[in-house]
Amino acid sequence: MSAKKKWTLIGLGAAAVLLVPWMAVLAVTLPGRTTVDHWPVAWIGLDVLMAAGCAATALLGLRADPRARLTASATASTAVLDAWFDITTAGTGTPLLQAVGCAVAEGALAGACVYLALGKGRCGARVRSS
Repeated sequence: MSAKKKWTLIGLGAAAVLLVPWMAVLAVTLPGRTTVDHWPVAWIGLDVLMAAGCAATALLGLRADPRARLTASATASTAVLDAWFDITTAGTGTPLLQAVGCAVAEGALAGACVYLALGKGRCGARVRSS
């Protein structure tokens, strides 16, 4: 392992440790309720990221480009985040049931992306022309 990679990994480990007290600070200082001025932009933005990730993964994967693993990984992360925020920001009753339904679909998308990101060999296959 190169020294640069080792120090990068040590830095990531340190970030994980430092985030623990930060989470404790947030837990005691964040308000229980808030008003968001750009609520639609936040939600649409997540969906734009997922659509772009799906498109990029499909295009790269169909070209057997190994970078499809990177876009698949990023898309999986975005889908999981979207599902998390769907559920944690939903009201009770029907809105929560709808959020869970969306989260199931986003979980399936994330699973497909993880499958592509971790699959053996190159992500995708070359399209054969006749």
